[in-house]
Amino acid sequence: MQVELAFGKTGLPLDLPAGPEYRILEARGAQPLADADAALAAALDNPIGCPPLSALAKGKKSAAISVCDITRPAPNRRTLPHVLRRLEEGGIPREGIRILIATGLHRGATDAEIREIVGPEIAASYTVLNHDARAFAEHRALGSTKSGIPIYIDERFVSADLRITLGFIEPHLMLGFSGGRKLVAPGLAAQETIKVIHSPKYMRNARSVEGSIENNPLHHELVEIAGIARHDFMLDVALARDRQIAGVFAGEPVAAHRAGVQFVSNTLLELLDEPVDAVITTAAGYPLDLTFYQTVKGITAAQHILKPGGRILVFGACSEGPGAPEFQDMLKGFRSYSGFLDSLRDREVIVDQWQMEKLALVGEKFDVLFYTPGLPQEFRGGFGANMFASADEAVADLVRRCGPEAKIAVVPEGPYVLAKLREPELVA
Repeated sequence: MQVELAFGKTGLPLDLPAGPEYRILEARGAQPLADADAALAAALDNPIGCPPLSALAKGKKSAAISVCDITRPAPNRRTLPHVLRRLEEGGIPREGIRILIATGLHRGATDAEIREIVGPEIAASYTVLNHDARAFAEHRALGSTKSGIPIYIDERFVSADLRITLGFIEPHLMLGFSGGRKLVAPGLAAQETIKVIHSPKYMRNARSVEGSIENNPLHHELVEIAGIARHDFMLDVALARDRQIAGVFAGEPVAAHRAGVQFVSNTLLELLDEPVDAVITTAAGYPLDLTFYQTVKGITAAQHILKPGGRILVFGACSEGPGAPEFQDMLKGFRSYSGFLDSLRDREVIVDQWQMEKLALVGEKFDVLFYTPGLPQEFRGGFGANMFASADEAVADLVRRCGPEAKIAVVPEGPYVLAKLREPELVA
């Protein structure tokens, strides 16, 4: 049996050995809109819970638009022109518009990546700037949340008369879903804010997981932060399997984001009647599997359908290697999942520890295997025999560990599938 995995830019054909019972969990996705431009125009002119964007722009002299960085397949080239047109129609001059790349603590985009993110025409005609979470002086202090999280947001966003985010909605390993408030924090937040919202208090909360915002404490913190930063308007889209636009959600950020989450939940949710012995999954290919850091998202998404002690085999190209320097240092020093989790006790949060923490929380409960060819050998030592040199070797070893009668779920597009176990029906 052969399956095509999302892997890098080209994909990866995989031969599955005979024996186990395989269940392919495809990213169903919604159908692409027949006329995405008409849908974008309608959403901006008839938004959810607020006046049209062009009306919001009237009387304003400046606007800031927060957009996703290169690690996200957001269709900015398609959506940005509609937003920019309405801002200028509302009276905001082109020189008063800033497009901010919401890097969080990721590296800044290169000039070539900026052209890829926003399109060459917009890159040449508008001011496009990277956010830098480490440049504390470039942020404004906005107090703190009710729970005490300090709020520092990019001054260029806070000082704008109109504050807009532009993104897309997909499952997120700790926030439930991406989009909306995430383009304010952590997207445009200082590391002093980012470290706190990624602390063990939230990373180890059982409700800070994929697929849920209702009881997700981190979601509620970020909604509060975005509100304090006066998040005025958002435009998020949902994507089809081919990454064309399948749904458009614009307007008052909380209401519009909730509508988008409902749409994506109904589209992506895959319910299993019983847990499986193992999951073969991915980080959904380029650009999400550029680094090992991002590849962790495929692992955390897979845990929800596993039997206790089950196994996860993740595929990620990792063409840019491990990730940021702080994450590299953690990988070099990694020896065991439990040891890493213990090392976080009673110490200040450091950059990127949250992604390693999420991996360790899964690794303590399940056997995690890796095919990540772009990850240099110097970063693999702590994972021992669970790192493989070839895709076929990795799959063969997984089947050997599970046994010939195992039930194995195969998720070619990793975190783009929201897989859960069906809740047992209550007997009256």
